[in-house]
Order: sequence, then structure tokens, then C-alpha cells
Amino acid sequence: MNHMTVRSFDRPEESVDLSGHGHRDMVMLDGTPVERSEFDRGWRWSNDVKPIAGTDSCQTHHLGYCVEGHLRVHLDDGTDQDINAGDAFEIPPGHDAEVVGDARVVLVDFGKAFDNR
Repeated sequence: MNHMTVRSFDRPEESVDLSGHGHRDMVMLDGTPVERSEFDRGWRWSNDVKPIAGTDSCQTHHLGYCVEGHLRVHLDDGTDQDINAGDAFEIPPGHDAEVVGDARVVLVDFGKAFDNR
């Protein structure tokens, strides 16, 4: 049967505070998590999420879109890549990331980003 589903990030099914430097909100669409993350100036995965995740680097595969801001991703192999507003991205497991500049970063992630808290 065809159906349409609409969920609002104003009423997320799950929300995680990231040490006061941001938060993640998640809604489910047809069994698939969709996440909206907001990272404030000064946010870095290794400082704000590593203690929650319990791993040395983020081990989640990300597929998403950057709504606003500038994020720098540091892969475990030493490669760095910048993600800016308007960019679609795919990030493999094994990375750190940080907000660049004074503007917050807003990302929409399609997949299982909540698996690595």
C-alpha cells in the first residue's frame, strides 16, 4: 500500500545532547532514521562525542547534506575534507570532525548515525 509519512524535527523520536556544544535529533521514516545535527562553534567529535561513543574515532558511515556551516572531517588515514553548506556528503567509518569558524553547522544524515553515540 502507498502511504506518505511526515515527521517533524520539532518533535523528534530521539534526541541527544552533545556536551553543550550541539545536539542531534532523530525521526524515523519507513524504518529508516533521519537525523538533524546542530553543532555549535567549538564542537569537535573527539571532544564532544567520543566520551559518549567510547571509540577513538567515529565508526559510523554517514550519508547526508550540509544545510549550513563549515565542517572539517579528519579521516583516520590522515586525509582531511571540508564540507560546506550546500554539499552532499558520504563519510566512511573512522573519522573525527570539527566545526570551522564561528557559524554553527547543521547537517541532515540519512542512515544509522545514532548507532554511534
